[in-house]
Amino acid sequence: MTTGSAHRAAGTVASDVYPVDIAPPDAGWEFCALRILQLPPRGTHSFATGGSEWILLPLAGGAAVTVDGEEFTLHGRESVFTGVSDFLYTPRAAEVTVRAPAGAGVRLALAGARCTERLPARYRPASSVGVELRGAGACSRQVNNFAAADVFAADRLIAVEVLTPGGNWSSYPPHKHDEFRAEQESELEEIYYFEIAGDGFGYQRVTPSGHGTGTELLAEVRTGDVVLIPDGWHGPSIAAPGHDMYYLNVMAGPGTERAWRITDHPDHAWIRDRWRDEPTDPRLPFYRASRTTEAPEVAPR
Repeated sequence: MTTGSAHRAAGTVASDVYPVDIAPPDAGWEFCALRILQLPPRGTHSFATGGSEWILLPLAGGAAVTVDGEEFTLHGRESVFTGVSDFLYTPRAAEVTVRAPAGAGVRLALAGARCTERLPARYRPASSVGVELRGAGACSRQVNNFAAADVFAADRLIAVEVLTPGGNWSSYPPHKHDEFRAEQESELEEIYYFEIAGDGFGYQRVTPSGHGTGTELLAEVRTGDVVLIPDGWHGPSIAAPGHDMYYLNVMAGPGTERAWRITDHPDHAWIRDRWRDEPTDPRLPFYRASRTTEAPEVAPR
C-alpha cells in the first residue's frame, strides 16, 4: 500500500449517504469495513448487512433501528467528547433500517467485518462500556472498550474508541499486529477514523515492519479522515496542543481466535517502564462510565 492510499482525507471516500464508505476491496484487504452514516431529522436509511457483521455506534445523536423486524433504540450522545454511547450489533445476512428522530439528525459509525458465523442482533447500553486509562504523563489516553475482544462477542470484529488530550501521544510505543505468532501476536487489519476537537488536527505515523506490504505514512489528520493499516508499526497518534483527538479503531483478521495481541517496537518499548513512576494526565478521564480503570502497563492503543 502506498503512502497516498493509506491516508484517506475527509470527503475522498464518500458515497450516497455515507461521508465515509470503506469496504474491504477499497482498502485492498479481506475483512475490515467502515461507514459513517449521516442522516437529517426524520431521515431514514436501509441497508443489507450482506456477508459482514456490523456494529452501529452513535457519534452524535441517537436513532431508532430495525433489524429484521426487531426494533431497537440507540440513545446516543451529544458528541464523542461528551460521553460513551450505547451501541447495536447487527449480524450478517440481515436487513437494517435506521431512522433519525424528528428533532435532530444523527451521525453513526458502522464498523464492519466480513465473517462466517451469524450471531443474534444485540443492544448494549452505555453503562456496559468500560472506560480504561492507559499510559501516563504525556502518553496518557482514554480507551472506551465497547467491543474489545475480551468484553463483547462477535465473529471477527473488534472495535474500541480512543480519546487523547491535546498535546498527548496515543498508540505509543509503536506496535504491530501483522503476522500470527501463537500467544504473542494476532494478524489484524485496522482502520483509524478521526475526529478532532475545535477544528484542529493531529498526526499519524506508520512505518514498515518487514512483514506485509511495507506501509509507511506520516499524515496530518483532521475530522473525518481515515487511515488504513494493513501492516506495519503504527503510532504514535499525536494530538496537537489545544485540540483533543478521538479515533475509532476497527479491526478484524483471518485468525481462528478473535484476539488482539500486539508486538511493541523494540526501540521504544522501554517507555512503559517510565509510566510506573508517572501520574496519569489529570485531564483524564474526559468522562466517566460505570467502570473506569487504570492500566499503564498494558497494550498501547
